[in-house]
Amino acid sequence: MKLYDGGRAPNPRRVRIFLAEKGIDVPIEPVDMAAMGHKSEAVTSRNPLQRLPVLELDDGTILAESVAICRYFEELHPEPPLFGMGALGRAQVEMWQRRMELHFLSAVAQAFRHIHPAMKEWEVPQIPEWGEANKPKAIEYLHMLDRHLADSRFIAGDDYTIADITGLVGVEFMKPARLEVPAELQNVNRWFAEVSARPSAKA
Repeated sequence: MKLYDGGRAPNPRRVRIFLAEKGIDVPIEPVDMAAMGHKSEAVTSRNPLQRLPVLELDDGTILAESVAICRYFEELHPEPPLFGMGALGRAQVEMWQRRMELHFLSAVAQAFRHIHPAMKEWEVPQIPEWGEANKPKAIEYLHMLDRHLADSRFIAGDDYTIADITGLVGVEFMKPARLEVPAELQNVNRWFAEVSARPSAKA
């Protein structure tokens, strides 16, 4: 088994944090994304979308997409549960994970990819207006999340889940996207302080 990893990029980070929470050690194959290593033959032959991370199993089976990889490890190592417990718990985690991905992490990523000069060769065409349009979307979502977190320790309830992992990397990704969490969002800032202090956040 081997995990093709992309360093500080959000999606590789999500998988590494997930594995750290589970206490799972997987051999890592580092890929230098700054040097366009994700477009190499080694990655392209395994994932034609040229995105990371990519998990190669012992029998050669390939899994791409960070949440799919995390689900695979959740099935193999169900403790601690990071996708929720029971029908309702799993549905709630799925709901919040999807929201964090679609309405927050994606908006931050679009802002970064379409505005940052370093992404000009990656995002073709790079449309700065689209990047700017996504900035208020990310902040608007955080305002909604702040109201939710007034009554919830973590994003999907009382337990830390993959929704928190997605949120954590999304907030971290705001810095290169030239965004900041508004200071008045006390609940979001409280939540972020807690999740970023977990040992897994260093993965």
